[in-house]
Amino acid sequence: MGEASVKTLETPPAAAGGTPSTDASAPTASGGEARAGRERSLLTRLRAPRRPRIWFEVLLIGISYWTYSLIRNAVPEQKAAALANADWIWSLEQGLGIAVEHSVNHAVNSVTWLIVGMNYYYATLHFIVTIGVLVWIYRFHPGRYAATRLVLFATTGVALLGYFFFPLAPPRLMNGGHFVDTVLVHHTWGSMASGNLKHMSNQYAAMPSMHIGWSLWCGLTIFAVASAPWARILGLLYPAATLVVIVSTANHFWLDALGGMLCLVFGYTVSRTWYGALPHRLPRSPLETSPHPATAAVLNRFRR
Repeated sequence: MGEASVKTLETPPAAAGGTPSTDASAPTASGGEARAGRERSLLTRLRAPRRPRIWFEVLLIGISYWTYSLIRNAVPEQKAAALANADWIWSLEQGLGIAVEHSVNHAVNSVTWLIVGMNYYYATLHFIVTIGVLVWIYRFHPGRYAATRLVLFATTGVALLGYFFFPLAPPRLMNGGHFVDTVLVHHTWGSMASGNLKHMSNQYAAMPSMHIGWSLWCGLTIFAVASAPWARILGLLYPAATLVVIVSTANHFWLDALGGMLCLVFGYTVSRTWYGALPHRLPRSPLETSPHPATAAVLNRFRR
């Protein structure tokens, strides 16, 4: 009986004959781990800071803005709903005690040189400053460029939902609002939503305000990345000045600006989720060692 007990504890014949025992599930597990590893490696490479290519960026920005404009202007111009929503917004602001757009519009309009300057500000700086900040980040902070650009793209993309689901007439188009359309009154070239250019743009896409979304993106980017104090101050003043301009020219309500800010919060959330850190916390150059724990592993993988 003791001998039998010893035999049951001995190595099985197959193993004793020199053929190693294999687990049928081992290859599957190994293959799954390898596949998961490749997927993680691909994701890591996509997230890693890298030096942008000028031809790709110009093409991407051009196509993206063309697509955004096409979709924005293709949204049905629901005039009745847009005017009704404008009345609702105006009533809400009056209830909150912030309905000062009419007073600001008329006060600034009485100073011709000031309102004409604001008309040109509204028509031009929206594009010039935004492109300028993109070029600046591309040239001097290439490691942060992709994440910064993603903030802008996500902000602009989500704004399309507002244009579709909440058509809104600007104050200058309200029935009985008695707002001054400053571009028409002063015969200045300006807003795509006034004069002869109004047929090229959706008149009822005021919520959210991308003048605020983009200008605040510019301001925060400059403030977070610039080293010169004067540049950081100007960065913060730019969205503040833009807010005054959009109200003075009767192109937006205060609450349209709030909508633009919320879109920007969404944009930063998307970028933070994808890259693991806010844009300004990423390395300035893809070749630098990242001091931020959230991006150290990503950068090390990219170097390999």
